[in-house]
Amino acid sequence: MPEYMPSLSVERLCIDVGGGESRRRVVDELSFALYPGRTLGIAGESGSGKSLTSLAIMGLLPKAASVPSGAILFDHRDLLSLPEGERQALRGKRIGMIFQEPMTSLNPLLTVGQQLAETLRRHEALSRSEVRQRCRAVLDAVRMPQVDKRLAQYPHELSGGMRQRVMIAMAMLCQPEVLIADEPTTALDVTIQAQILELMRELQQQFNTSLLLITHDMGVVAEMADQVVVMNQGRMEERGTLQQVFTAPQATYTRKLLAAVPVLGSAPAPAVLGEQPVVLGVKDLSVRFALRHGWFERPRTVHAVEGVSFDLHLGETLGLVGESGCGKSSTGKALMNMLAYQGSVKLLGQELNGLQGTALQRVRRDVQMVFQDPYAALNPRKSVFDLVGEPLLIHDRMAEPERRERVAQLLQQVDLPRDALERYPHQFSGGQRQRICIARALALNPKVIIADESVSALDVSVQAQVLELLERLRAEHRLSYLFISHDMAVVERICHRVAVMYGGRIVEIGPRDKVLHNPQHPYTQRLLAAVPVPKVGHRRDFKKLLKELERPDPIKQAGFVAPPQQFAAVAADHWVALE
Repeated sequence: MPEYMPSLSVERLCIDVGGGESRRRVVDELSFALYPGRTLGIAGESGSGKSLTSLAIMGLLPKAASVPSGAILFDHRDLLSLPEGERQALRGKRIGMIFQEPMTSLNPLLTVGQQLAETLRRHEALSRSEVRQRCRAVLDAVRMPQVDKRLAQYPHELSGGMRQRVMIAMAMLCQPEVLIADEPTTALDVTIQAQILELMRELQQQFNTSLLLITHDMGVVAEMADQVVVMNQGRMEERGTLQQVFTAPQATYTRKLLAAVPVLGSAPAPAVLGEQPVVLGVKDLSVRFALRHGWFERPRTVHAVEGVSFDLHLGETLGLVGESGCGKSSTGKALMNMLAYQGSVKLLGQELNGLQGTALQRVRRDVQMVFQDPYAALNPRKSVFDLVGEPLLIHDRMAEPERRERVAQLLQQVDLPRDALERYPHQFSGGQRQRICIARALALNPKVIIADESVSALDVSVQAQVLELLERLRAEHRLSYLFISHDMAVVERICHRVAVMYGGRIVEIGPRDKVLHNPQHPYTQRLLAAVPVPKVGHRRDFKKLLKELERPDPIKQAGFVAPPQQFAAVAADHWVALE
């Protein structure tokens, strides 16, 4: 196909949801074209119709959705008018898709090898040995370590980055002409994100694939896209080259979207707290996991967190940053007594290590957690009243009328209406679900809230709203936050101090501006250099970046006990680990 001919074009596409009087238009008169070897980025907030458009192309729209008008042209045929059998023949073979959440897209009952083989057998007549050879080759192509082992594993046994690689391998298995990537790097840290984007870039060059990249991350758009479409509430606000959209946006909404993107170095100075008492004191915290082993192997131990120490003061937000696998979440769970650990954790002087039963329940009033995925953290069978009021029922035995009034007050604090009480999690957007989780964490008036990647999966405008909410609640209730994140711009926006973790240890800790703008440890410097920037012409050299950020596999160090850490003061309250 000549490069000037589109491989796929969408013409005046309309998508409706619901029926009768409740019918509403969610995509309205959308048009664009994909060209071989080029990338089109579709940007916009949640609910703008980005993902529904991709599902329409794949023929995977939910039953509640319909396409009243428009056309999707591929290979001189309108995909919307094709019989389902012909759509299935194209789906996965000539048009592939990388879905946003691999854990919900992969079959938990089948191994990686079985799922890859199933895709191949559907589209090609191959022998068992040829199928296995192709599966191994495609996992090699996506740089999956220990391919034979991964083929025999189930999705839950893989990390988030590995699951995303499996999704890319499955989408590229039959070398499709069009590849749709729906939020392929959402909630991934900068190094895993760099690996995925470099992989997509290489595969596109190798097979001259047309790439449709759907994302709310404007830094990813700036690095990957040739053309950009900006969507808002189902309508196309703007379309143009990357240069045109980023340097001279015409639509008011596009300018607003670009202005909402958090950029490292743009946050105002944090509020001065002055001398405040220590609320949470952590000393020599270590978390170790026993590895599975065979009959004749010695038991081995992985040191996920080793010798971590820090103090969290009243009204302070301490950011905990680092790559996936560095021990951030394990540290947060240990502080909640959700994991066994060694060392000392003191809340207002009371030792938490070893607490059980009623004593542990009493302490949990004062330490609450907001998890990364609000949908997974909320029971879909319970109403908002039951979910937010549950801590009040467990700890305070509060009667229903008083509990209902308290829950209504909590919802008001997180800017949700009172009528949300009787609704269920699936009836809310991602940002609203995270507000429900925050309301539940506030129910018992805690002193410390551990926020584990609490805004990483939210688009930029919703993210800004949740961050403003957290900051307001901190000031009103004198809360202390341990804010776990991989997004440096978000950390700069909300934190007073920052601790950087690497390989299970803190390597640098100090005031926000000193750590983020004058990093002293080599790892902190490399991590900050890897942050994507929403700016035309700023494209990271992924290969160089990944080489610099290479770190040893912790499993290879199983059983290795590192010597105690020593720190050097480089400025007031700014400490760096000695190599």
